[in-house]
Amino acid sequence: MTSAPPGRPASGRQALRAPGLDWLLMGAAMGLVVIGTLLVWSATSTRADLTGGDATAYLRKQLVNVAIGVVLMVMVMATDHRWVRILAPLVYVGSIVGLIGVLVAGSTINGSRSWLQVGGMSIQPAEFAKLAVIIGMALLVAERSEGRWRRGVKTPEVLGMLLIAGVPAALILLQPDLGTMLVLTATVFGVLAVAGAARRWLVGLTVAGVVGAGVAVAAGVLKDYQVDRFMAFTNPGLDPRGAGYNTEQARIAVGNGGLFGQGLFEGSQTRSGFVPEQHTDFIFTVAGEELGLVGAGLVIALLGIVIWRALAIAMDTDDVFGRVAAAGIACWFGFQAFQNVGMCLGIMPVTGVPLPFVSYGGSSMFAGMLALGLLQNVHLRASAPLPTRFLASPRVLAGR
Repeated sequence: MTSAPPGRPASGRQALRAPGLDWLLMGAAMGLVVIGTLLVWSATSTRADLTGGDATAYLRKQLVNVAIGVVLMVMVMATDHRWVRILAPLVYVGSIVGLIGVLVAGSTINGSRSWLQVGGMSIQPAEFAKLAVIIGMALLVAERSEGRWRRGVKTPEVLGMLLIAGVPAALILLQPDLGTMLVLTATVFGVLAVAGAARRWLVGLTVAGVVGAGVAVAAGVLKDYQVDRFMAFTNPGLDPRGAGYNTEQARIAVGNGGLFGQGLFEGSQTRSGFVPEQHTDFIFTVAGEELGLVGAGLVIALLGIVIWRALAIAMDTDDVFGRVAAAGIACWFGFQAFQNVGMCLGIMPVTGVPLPFVSYGGSSMFAGMLALGLLQNVHLRASAPLPTRFLASPRVLAGR
């Protein structure tokens, strides 16, 4: 392969050929998708048996979601890194428009006004906002660094990153979508830590988060059912037939699986329809019950590989934007997976967040695949770091 002339960025094709795909990351993510699709089929086909519906309806929809997600992943993966960076502000603005649209004309499901109906499909803009915030913060750090990685963002940069995250966070809180808000908060905290924000900022933000949560409850921003869920988490026996029902049934389902599980499509809790939202928020309970400790452990291991490879990609690249974005995606996937699995095991409150690459849903799958494509994009061009100040230097696109 010919190398780019000194002082000049490698072409998209040259950079694309550099290190090759991260096949371990790709294999782990696709393994989760395959397992998740089977679990969605099991969770929804048994419900269909109870109601007399189409046993493969959700399976077909999820296969379409996966197909669209793969196309999106390939598009991002193959896009020139410079265009990814230049389009970042548009992605961020688009996510804000979507979040505003939800508040104006969105649909309310399970107490949250979080969905837009577009062409017969339900879209959840908050899922895309997670990725938009990550790339927005990464772009700001990259622009301020002027191409040189330095651990330790200054106060103006921290304030800018908080502003980028604060606008969508406020809109998400108004829905109110507590689960996504928690994931976004943890992701922002992780990005700030990776970028090298001073310890006083991290401690201060932690304190502010705790105080803000208390104010939100006192001011009535959170719905009664959200407060009840938290109370049920702190005292599981408080309301086992009401607010604590989901957690109680989820723990029973996971406990039923034993070491090797009851068999795919054979879970007693799943077939009886005892676990609410089992194909989305509580999909991990299907793995625990039907595939047992071995199958559930495999799901956790594959998630761990995805997070590990994202962090490895972040550390391997010299490109500032790519490093911050990859680290942010790792934080996003890591906390969201912990939150989802934790609420199924009763060690985290029920907040209603999907399990990455596993739960049913188009928005979650699309956002996850876009993030996967961005990780591969960063990895593919790791050996050909590009200049950072693209917004200030449009001539980069012309190769000059």
